[in-house]
Amino acid sequence: MTSFQFRPFLRRILRLARTEIAVVTALFVIALGVMAFVELAGDMTRADGQAFDQAVLAWMQPVAGDPRGPWWLEKAATDLTSLGGISVLTLFALVAIAFLLLQRKRLSALLLVLGLSGGITLSEGLKALFERQRPPAAYQAVETLNASFPSGHALLATVFYLTLGVMLARAFPRKRLKAFVLGVALTVALLIGLTRVYLGVHWASDVFAGWCAGAAWAMALWLVAHAVQRSQAVRSVGPHDEVMPPAPEPDTPPAAIRE
Repeated sequence: MTSFQFRPFLRRILRLARTEIAVVTALFVIALGVMAFVELAGDMTRADGQAFDQAVLAWMQPVAGDPRGPWWLEKAATDLTSLGGISVLTLFALVAIAFLLLQRKRLSALLLVLGLSGGITLSEGLKALFERQRPPAAYQAVETLNASFPSGHALLATVFYLTLGVMLARAFPRKRLKAFVLGVALTVALLIGLTRVYLGVHWASDVFAGWCAGAAWAMALWLVAHAVQRSQAVRSVGPHDEVMPPAPEPDTPPAAIRE
């Protein structure tokens, strides 16, 4: 193998290694998320798990109904927590799906639809299964509708923002930009979960369980999309992300003819 042939071969090996590392990482996140969720589901019925939840809630609200910190912090938390609500996420999802379809990213649009709809089904199903009571009404700074475990806001925010972050990261070639986008997505999901405990509408274990289930679901969707993309690399059928043609370059004036 000549040096001229070795370079393309080395690029293929490095690309394959990066892909396989990503797959292994996704599988690890799924396994870790499922195991952590099962552990949290068991701890919430034990005395030590309940004591932890009570301690966190008491620290967040030393006086019931009066979250720790200045008045504007509670207002900010109320605004931030709405970013994980179904109405806001649905609006953001519709805008993102329309944009992806305009960009001919049909697979990404389908992935976002499955992510949010599946996350809602998963959240409501788990709530109905465990039927955990929320913290006492005296602690709740915002209205609630259903059961407590797991936190639907934490689960859906993790699924939506993490999935959207992965899609956006793929559009940037530089690693710094990829890390920044994923970091922002994770930060938003974490902040939304923290506001649920701060506002007294969820126990801490509810939020941890929501993060775990959301991350596992998001990574499972990524694996499915990755498998579809690999199969469509061989045969171009079904929904997939089309590559947009480059913008045409402006015509250059012909070179001056020297006499």
